[in-house]
Amino acid sequence: MTAATTAEDLRARTRALLADRPPATTDRADFLRARFDAGLAWVHYPEGLGGLGAPRALQAVVDAELEAAGAPDNDPRRIGIGLGMAAPTILAHGTPEQKSRFLRPLWLGEEVWCQLFSEPGAGSDLAALGTRAVRDTAGDWTVTGQKVWTSSAHTARWAILLARTDPDVPKHRGITYFLCDMTAPGVEVRPLRQITGEAEFNEVFLTGVRIPDAHRLGEVGQGWEVARTTLMNERVSIGGMRMPREGGMIGPVAATWRARPELRTHDLHRRLLGLWVEAEVARLTADRLRQQLAAGQPGPEGSGTKLAFARLNQRISALEVELRAEEGLLYDDWTMRRPELVDFTGRDAGYRYLRAKGNSIEGGTSEVLLNIVAQRVLGLPADPRDDKDLPWKDLAR
Repeated sequence: MTAATTAEDLRARTRALLADRPPATTDRADFLRARFDAGLAWVHYPEGLGGLGAPRALQAVVDAELEAAGAPDNDPRRIGIGLGMAAPTILAHGTPEQKSRFLRPLWLGEEVWCQLFSEPGAGSDLAALGTRAVRDTAGDWTVTGQKVWTSSAHTARWAILLARTDPDVPKHRGITYFLCDMTAPGVEVRPLRQITGEAEFNEVFLTGVRIPDAHRLGEVGQGWEVARTTLMNERVSIGGMRMPREGGMIGPVAATWRARPELRTHDLHRRLLGLWVEAEVARLTADRLRQQLAAGQPGPEGSGTKLAFARLNQRISALEVELRAEEGLLYDDWTMRRPELVDFTGRDAGYRYLRAKGNSIEGGTSEVLLNIVAQRVLGLPADPRDDKDLPWKDLAR
């Protein structure tokens, strides 16, 4: 199919899949494989890679037909890093062999992905990263360094990895992008206990990890350009998620307000109404952003959406704790768990309040996102930088 594919074409193809693989009697994995092979996984991807080369906006047509039929999905929350970050980057910059090898098991959820970007000394200033990749005489790479704040590293099979391959050029120019096997010798994953008591994140140590050159994504030294594709998609996937009205953080607060009239005050009512309106504006803005995505790759607008998402979550969760008074301080699960998913709505108000603090760090700190919005959306001048043209090896650390 081509860009001329219509909604009716996709409905017919989806119904044919459902007739051939009735969800009630078909094994979940078999159904998902058949869906991918029919081009109905992500319809805007090319044929043979789970898509049909159709307009991205038509994915909603397929999803609606499958949901109405009770068809299984690919558990997108569990594999969100793969779907939202690794896949679009591999599609944009990968070789035909890389696309063929990685995209199908990624979408099926057979291989979980994580992101090895941030480091103890390179978080907000990601381009200052120091993990080193050295090429050997056979053309392959040996990687040594440390990464931090890595979601899903304890369950991941693969990772998207940034490493420095040339310390003698300015920091943005000496980085290369790799696909790293998390089961390779030299990869060590350690849990990071958070303020919630969980170990959702990890630190990852890479000691002489061998990566074949076939798992390099993009050209040597062009990793920053490749990483920008990942980062823009990451911010959209965090801040631009599709939600119903009163989805996300605002839902539990509104439900408590309706169910517990004894907790209400005039001031809390006024503040809750304001946050409800802001949450609805953010939801509709995210819908518009997804519509823009149908026309191409995400731009800097996703940074603004993610910035609003973080700030709003923190204000809503703080109001919820205040609304519940003494109850809001209760948090009954300090177990050292290592969850596969983050569940904001199925936990205590105290958990939501604590976990929301991370929203302004993950996917790019709010301070970095403010700079992106200022420079690339509003067109304001950039802050002066005296290290832009210095070789990485000469930077103060």
